[in-house]
Amino acid sequence: MIASLPMYDRPETRAATDRFWHLIRDALRARGVAAPSDLTRNGDPMDHWNSPDLVMSQTCGLPYRARLSGVVTPFAVADYGLGYGDGRYSSVIVSHARGPWRDARIAVNDPLSQSGWAALKVWLDFYQVRTSKVTITGSHAASARLVRDRAADIAAIDAHSWQLMLAYDSWSQDLFDVTFLGGLTEPDLVSPGLPFVTRRGNDPEPYFGALSDAFYAMADEDRAMLHLQGIHPASPETYLGLPIPPQPV
Repeated sequence: MIASLPMYDRPETRAATDRFWHLIRDALRARGVAAPSDLTRNGDPMDHWNSPDLVMSQTCGLPYRARLSGVVTPFAVADYGLGYGDGRYSSVIVSHARGPWRDARIAVNDPLSQSGWAALKVWLDFYQVRTSKVTITGSHAASARLVRDRAADIAAIDAHSWQLMLAYDSWSQDLFDVTFLGGLTEPDLVSPGLPFVTRRGNDPEPYFGALSDAFYAMADEDRAMLHLQGIHPASPETYLGLPIPPQPV
């Protein structure tokens, strides 16, 4: 059996994440759903999501609608205190300078990232910023560091990942938030948050119930550590109507 929560897993928050999973695990078992004792952290998350042994995980909206809609079912989304109150999230566009940019070098964590690529594509198109080089970095932190080191000019960072960087990575203070230069409005970069998913064919109701119960059973300090402010229902329809952007080139 596989359960993973890879999307916001950091060394500083790992113990709180483990305790959150143990509450979810116990709530699932109380509902008759078999669940592994501990989270799986090794391997590629895409392998977790595609595994026939998947119990529960968290993925991103873009890989879900591009590759996983026939494999997993979204059942919940978390409110991470980003100001929307319903589980939506956005991206922060960061740079080492305040602009303007000409033939910008961009850093992209993953071409299948809603926050790291799809939102960035909206921003680049709106401000008519041309790109001269694309570097695929593998993570939001790696993208931000590449910009900090001036090996790239612009990156889009998941807003919750960004607030964790500001809390724990002192080097993030060297970056400028250039998200709104004028004209572009916040809703243009807002989309449904990262869905919690289970294997397709599983009844999502006990999974949503277990996740909700775990949220309310958490210690206040763990809830604060993970920035969790609520759990909201999600469904395939939450994500499947959104566009799939072309791959970065």
